[in-house]
Amino acid sequence: MLSPAELRRYNRHLLIPEIGIEGQQKLKAARVLVVGCGGLGSPILLYLAAAGVGTLGIIDADRVDDTNLQRQILYGSESVGRPKVEEAAKRIRSLNAYLNVEPYFEALTAQNALDILAKYDLVIDGSDNFPTRYLVNDACVLLQKPLIYGAIYRFEGQVAVFNYQNGPNYRDLFPQPPPPELAPNCAEAGVLGVLPGMIGCLQANEALKIIAQIGQPLAGKLFVMDALTLTTRIIRVPKLPDRPRITQLIDYEAFCGVSKLEQNDELSVEDFLTMQTEGADFQVIDVREAHEYATDNLGGLSMPLSKLADFVTQISRDKTVVVHCQSGMRSQKAIKYLADNHGFVNLKNLTGGLNAVRNYLV
Repeated sequence: MLSPAELRRYNRHLLIPEIGIEGQQKLKAARVLVVGCGGLGSPILLYLAAAGVGTLGIIDADRVDDTNLQRQILYGSESVGRPKVEEAAKRIRSLNAYLNVEPYFEALTAQNALDILAKYDLVIDGSDNFPTRYLVNDACVLLQKPLIYGAIYRFEGQVAVFNYQNGPNYRDLFPQPPPPELAPNCAEAGVLGVLPGMIGCLQANEALKIIAQIGQPLAGKLFVMDALTLTTRIIRVPKLPDRPRITQLIDYEAFCGVSKLEQNDELSVEDFLTMQTEGADFQVIDVREAHEYATDNLGGLSMPLSKLADFVTQISRDKTVVVHCQSGMRSQKAIKYLADNHGFVNLKNLTGGLNAVRNYLV
């Protein structure tokens, strides 16, 4: 039941015949999990909380970085360095005290996905990488949960509803993942700041429609928007007749061709700082873009990943070379490129990148 205070709060919903008290009670009873509380997750969570969705689960293993603030509107400058889920939960609770927030400060993996997703009625994917998208999709298929998908790239955004009432799932749209080099995330490709707000709001809209059982969800359809021209189109997504049946969760990084570095190819922040303190002879390479390096760096050589081939002759082969980026992801790609194409065997990835170093030194 809705309390008198809730009836006042949700008055504008109650005035809509398609929602009314019955629809608002459905929202209050709903349990929704949002995977990722970054650019997409921020507007999704804010609007679902404001709308009165009763329980919001949030899973994300990242901490707030100042590069997030251009688009991740859940956070302020005071949030930098703190776990995103904790800051998001605090913001949501301040927005609406009539809901439950369940934060998970951890990565979603094949080991924990089924246990976590099983607790929710609906899942919204706000992630920014293909391994997580396939993981979330397959877990939803196994658990028979509807999934609301969203993706952004520079100026383009996409929204779809998968696994809804026996409809198509993500593998009907992308049976196979693209090669890793053709699948950059926001940290590598960039994104217009307002775009995740627009796409995230559309994802939240689909969630409200499904929960309240109104309108026509984007099941079997892919909505595509170009923010530069403000043109949109809807593409039909049929079920593939020969789609493999999903029976279990797999190693999604391997499936997507994302190579994992061996443990001895990773260098912890503690060991990196010890090497500096002891005056060890090693080389540091920063593979972020030049403007990122100019803002903050660890004193290494600037060799942007996008132009790494131009710097190969400047990379030492006779001493340890520590490669880093902002979070440790681009540097992994750099190491794989240098090892596979130029035979380097002396490279170490700084685990967690510049973010980890700055958090450690706080």
